[in-house]
Amino acid sequence: MSTRSLVHFSRHTLKQLKFVLPGGLLTYYFDSHNVFLRILGGEGTGWGRFTARVSVLTASVTVSLFLYVLVLPLIQGEQPNYRHWRQSGVLSTVIPIMTASIVAGWSLLAYTLGHWSSLGYLEGIVAGLYALAFGLLGLIPAPKVHRQ
Repeated sequence: MSTRSLVHFSRHTLKQLKFVLPGGLLTYYFDSHNVFLRILGGEGTGWGRFTARVSVLTASVTVSLFLYVLVLPLIQGEQPNYRHWRQSGVLSTVIPIMTASIVAGWSLLAYTLGHWSSLGYLEGIVAGLYALAFGLLGLIPAPKVHRQ
């Protein structure tokens, strides 16, 4: 097999690996995915399970809105101006909601892992799940924006 037949990584893919690799390593090292799944499954108190579920809900909102922004050109039939998103009717609404869901979800995840697990708050904050998730989301190809 020649080197040309190997998968060609774009610059964007290599940039995203700086999130995927540390996030994956931290998630594996702290075993935070299994800890989170145990909390989500009911280990601990009812509030721990509730905050874990709300964290999953905010992550679902984030992913849904992210995919909506990527599919928006197909829906509207034209490229939105991502650089000037504040002037766009749809983007000026979607992007702040997505940002709030990112902050809320990460905060709830860190709080859930810190309070209802043996990880503690420091490990809960740096558990790596969000870095891994956003690194993987960043690997989804974005629509081309034509510069003027």
